[in-house]
Amino acid sequence: MKVSSPRFKDNAREALADAALRESLRSFTRSFPLKRQEAIARLPEFDQLRDIGRAIKDHSLEHLDFYLERFEAQVTARGGQVHWCRDAAEARETILRLCREAGAKTVTKSKSMVGEEIDLNDHLETHGIQPIETDLGEYIIQVREESPSHILAPAIHLSSGQIADTFRDKHPELPAQRSLDDPQTVLEEARAVLRNKFLNADVGLTGANFLIAETGSVVVVTNEGNADLVMTLPKTHIVLAGLEKVVPTLEDGTTILRLLARSSTGQDTATYTTFCTGLGAEDDPDGPDALHIVLLDNGRSEMLAGAFREMLRCIRCGACLNHCPVYAQIGGHAYGWVYSGPMGKVLTPGLLGLDHAADLPNASSFCGKCEEVCPMRIPLPKMMRSWRERQFEEKRTPARARAGLRLWASLARRPALYRWVMGLTFGVLGRMGRRRGRFRRMPFAGGWTAVRDFPAPEGKTFLAQWAERKASER
Repeated sequence: MKVSSPRFKDNAREALADAALRESLRSFTRSFPLKRQEAIARLPEFDQLRDIGRAIKDHSLEHLDFYLERFEAQVTARGGQVHWCRDAAEARETILRLCREAGAKTVTKSKSMVGEEIDLNDHLETHGIQPIETDLGEYIIQVREESPSHILAPAIHLSSGQIADTFRDKHPELPAQRSLDDPQTVLEEARAVLRNKFLNADVGLTGANFLIAETGSVVVVTNEGNADLVMTLPKTHIVLAGLEKVVPTLEDGTTILRLLARSSTGQDTATYTTFCTGLGAEDDPDGPDALHIVLLDNGRSEMLAGAFREMLRCIRCGACLNHCPVYAQIGGHAYGWVYSGPMGKVLTPGLLGLDHAADLPNASSFCGKCEEVCPMRIPLPKMMRSWRERQFEEKRTPARARAGLRLWASLARRPALYRWVMGLTFGVLGRMGRRRGRFRRMPFAGGWTAVRDFPAPEGKTFLAQWAERKASER
């Protein structure tokens, strides 16, 4: 997909003005957090599992070279082949070559964020190969020629009416007056349209939730079962995954699986969890005759060696998006690339660089909810601050903002002066705003007051009240 992260501010303004989008997001951002809360309440050891999961991923990343080589050896021993790709272009060309070797005209795909990352669909189409998304949400946005707005629910930005209109437009062979008011009807129509696509596909391409070094297995998790058809019906199966997906053992993989569904959709477990190991058996009509694992770096090695290694613990559960107050207002498209929400604010500049994502780390209220709900305990606010610090050091932030930060830092290093200035400032603002209780416009705060009022201070500052309380206790 085309990168538009540098337009984040413009994208966000457009999203805030989209009433239909706001309505779609409203129900979504209420339901998923509630379901997660209910799911973890049924698992008393959830927080302990988070600590174990974090330790597993940290160990895997610390010894990533060893476990990747072990994974390759196990895949090769079971008849598969591993392809190492340094960047998106190399991964695209590798997959195109594999499709051509298989004589492919169509490729069925299960949902893969890495596929979106490398812009695979456009590349295949340009070279005469038709990619077919088989996840319902991905299928909807593919026929609409849009990009996903969420890593779990790609079409969450659309209303049921918009989806119905899309199906009537894109499936003209079906009766025009058919009812598409019920989600089950939409599902059944997509299933009927995709059935022959599954049966006739030349190549199946999946992502991977985990790669198991111990056995060379690929773990794929879905709620629709489409990935199983993608893996077993075509005679060539291609797996596209980032380097960081590898974990040492089956036990490690199943441990993290206990965190994944509960954190993402609020289920105790996903409907389908498939472990794919090697080629299909000779006496089994199902399963591939050729298995190819395409491992993508694309900036991950640099993150591994730097301050953002902990971001590579991410298991793409989407919990941080589901709980983020910023995402809840603007949705995923505003972020301008594949990865949105808090994880996108850290991952996108890590993979694309600050030139393409300078505004993203600043688009946060720093409420800390993302870190609170992350099953891998990724310190997302800390890493967003690290990106902000890097921007400041490289003089990427506006000169006025840098001057303001320097002034604040100068005051903060002088506690007595800081307390005096803050006491004076808020005292004056309190008297000026006493009648209305708020300010509609304020100097140097136009970004805030353009969309919301600034509350007038009431009473003394916190530090002044604290000092008085401590004095009265003596």
